[in-house]
Amino acid sequence: MQFRKAVMADIPAVHEIINGYAAQGLMLRRPLLMLYESVRDFTVAVDDDGQVVGVAGLHIMWEDLAEIRSLAVRPGLTGKGVGRGLVEHLLEEARTLGLKRIFALTYQPGFFKKYGFQEVAKDRLPQKVWKECIYCDKFHNCDEIAMIRWLVPPEQQVDEAYEIPLVARPNWVR
Repeated sequence: MQFRKAVMADIPAVHEIINGYAAQGLMLRRPLLMLYESVRDFTVAVDDDGQVVGVAGLHIMWEDLAEIRSLAVRPGLTGKGVGRGLVEHLLEEARTLGLKRIFALTYQPGFFKKYGFQEVAKDRLPQKVWKECIYCDKFHNCDEIAMIRWLVPPEQQVDEAYEIPLVARPNWVR
């Protein structure tokens, strides 16, 4: 299994994998145009035959924040380390970029917990993370779970909304 940045030729397979899950209501649909425009965000898992079997995006939101989005593995290949490899690849990319935190909106919190993500209230995420939600059928009734992972030591983890270190947040702060 190889994990690498996506190229234009990968996009039809990426589109098929993502939108197969989107048709089941399990993730946000991604139009071809959006995938081509954001190809640099995506990493793919490619099998020994050169076929794309998994995909995930690392979308930069701010100087210290990125989202793992559109994490999907071709049906029949889940549970074989493809998703794990994609997450590990994106975490390393985030570290290289100097990001401090990564979040994901997911229906699979147990999967992300295995990689150090913690559940967080959605209203703790910056407002700008919701810009694509208007395209979702569940926009007014979102049932995804927000997960976050810090990539810096605890003493450097500061909640920007309150400028309070997260390890010392008083009880009165939500």
